[in-house]
Amino acid sequence: MIILGIGGILGDAASAVLKDGELVAAVEESKLVRRKLNWGGTGELPERSIETCLQLAGAKPEQVDAVAVARPVPKSDFYPKLRARFPNSRLLVVEHHLAHAASAYYASPFEEATVLTLDRGADFRCGSRWRAEGSRLTLEFEQYDSLGELYGRVTSLLGFEANADEHKVQWLSAAGDARFIELFNDIIGHDGEGARIDRSYLSNEHFSNGGFGERFYERLGIKPGAAIPETLRPHIAAGLQRAIEAAVIRMAGEGKNLCFAGGLGLNALLVAALERHRNVFVQPVSGNAGTAIGAVLDTWHGAYGQTKRVPLRTLCLGPASNAGEIKQALENCKLDFRYMLTHDELIETAVAQLSENKIVAWMQGRMEFGARALGNRSILASPLDPYSTENLNIFIKHREQVRKFAASVPAELAAEYFETGPNARYLATVARVKPAHREQFATAIVADDLVRVHTVDRDENPLYWRLLHAAGKKTGLPVLYNTSFNLFGEPLVCTPRDAVRSFYSSGIDAMFVGQFFLQK
Repeated sequence: MIILGIGGILGDAASAVLKDGELVAAVEESKLVRRKLNWGGTGELPERSIETCLQLAGAKPEQVDAVAVARPVPKSDFYPKLRARFPNSRLLVVEHHLAHAASAYYASPFEEATVLTLDRGADFRCGSRWRAEGSRLTLEFEQYDSLGELYGRVTSLLGFEANADEHKVQWLSAAGDARFIELFNDIIGHDGEGARIDRSYLSNEHFSNGGFGERFYERLGIKPGAAIPETLRPHIAAGLQRAIEAAVIRMAGEGKNLCFAGGLGLNALLVAALERHRNVFVQPVSGNAGTAIGAVLDTWHGAYGQTKRVPLRTLCLGPASNAGEIKQALENCKLDFRYMLTHDELIETAVAQLSENKIVAWMQGRMEFGARALGNRSILASPLDPYSTENLNIFIKHREQVRKFAASVPAELAAEYFETGPNARYLATVARVKPAHREQFATAIVADDLVRVHTVDRDENPLYWRLLHAAGKKTGLPVLYNTSFNLFGEPLVCTPRDAVRSFYSSGIDAMFVGQFFLQK
């Protein structure tokens, strides 16, 4: 049985394929067309991601049993296009928040759970809560006032781009204090089991800078419409973040297990706050792209009545390049390279570069699904280099110093250095550095000993796992700083040519693409 899922059609479009009960492919359209697809797009079929996923599954359009599309969908000629593309397929439409819920619960290790979905808003609703048991999802309530919209308003207020830079506000909040928590608690009121935004704090006349009204500025203690002083920015971010955390914990209700998805699931500090209260599984691709996975899982269990769960074994579900394709790309660009005959030589050479405090680009195997690099499309540095995070931020990623890098560590060794949980497998939460290692990871600490940690499982990513162990054998520390291999706001690199362009447009010192080694 082959099920194709399509999600995020009006923005963040992606496709996924479930083949005989196994998730075999998932990729975003933006990574293939090399540009961001913003909400409110053309609503065309994501042809590139569909084609790529079918190729990875070894399937042709006429072999697809079902095509499941997560709402919202365009009102134009979308259905005729889909029917023409897949004439033999059963076509299904999955409600947006049901797709989010399915993507979280059915991929989780839980047999029963509360499922919470929260996003900026799609199909009129901004969230939902479900009761999940076995292969059934039962809706408990729906949320209509958007916590995601409020987060976007504050993002704009602080000088960032709404619906794009919310993660910057998240990390900025770590440097703030509690002075504005009460203000945001008042804005986010109760509405039964949900939340109700007090719109008296918003303006009906002015929509710039988040569209806040006089009452809001009075509580901040500044003139209405005035620019936010630099000294207040982290405290406003902190007030918002903590109030959002409290509201989401309240909305999650009671229960031992919680599954979480939707755009707010990308907030690692929020996930960490939830983890302090119960067992949590967050869908690591929580945004609209992840609804492609939700669509296939809902179809598998709902439309076809299958009870066998589909484990999320890996997020490395995108395309890969073979040696011939890599060599052709490098030669076409007239580049000098060295070919490594074995994985041992590859790892030894990479560790040598990292030990010399070089910044290394690492492109191996299949591309990750989602925005986070998990060791296949990564930029790496040694934590033993005192200037590593400064070099990564200023000379390579060109981003704010408040944004820290993840620490990749073999899963079986993580407890020696960090206090962390299972969501660290996909970089979906934050961990706490153990006291004995605070100084060692000082440059990666966000605040209060919190660090972004990526635990690497041997079975899931054996090559990256071996690299970490080799680094530990060489230096005594089996940990590498890891950030996504992309620049200039582009999506994660996909092809060898994407990698070459980013490598030579940055301060990265060396690059490993498959078995090929390049250095400047």
